[in-house]
Amino acid sequence: MLLLVFSSCNYFDVKKTSTEDILQEELQTFNWNEVDDYPSFEACDSSASKVDKKQCFANIVTKHITNHLENQKFVVSNDVSDTLQLTIVITEDGKASIKKIIAKDETLEELPNLTEALYNCTDSLPKIFPAIKRGQQVNTQFTLPVVISVN
Repeated sequence: MLLLVFSSCNYFDVKKTSTEDILQEELQTFNWNEVDDYPSFEACDSSASKVDKKQCFANIVTKHITNHLENQKFVVSNDVSDTLQLTIVITEDGKASIKKIIAKDETLEELPNLTEALYNCTDSLPKIFPAIKRGQQVNTQFTLPVVISVN
């Protein structure tokens, strides 16, 4: 008696995955809200930890904005005390710009030139090294509180 069995073995089939599928899967696993290295200035120690670099960057930006505003001649009829929220964008080219300013209406009424002064101060920031994500320079955005007190 002769028995013939025909079967196929799918075990050895190789499934090809397109590069587009791999890319899409990789993009979904990214944490887009985190960067490998925060933007920095030359003054920030390159051997410092990620948290220290972030703090150094924020301190330099805050100090620069504060110094810039202190050099402005603001005349007010009422005392002004407010904490502004500045949303700052650092491009992949290291250019800084203010995207949004949140302030009390009273502050903006008493200091009508404040927004212009804030927008102008980013032009004179020291050279910025952009944030890094997976070896690539990327755009970043952060919110920075700035305390305003004018008597």
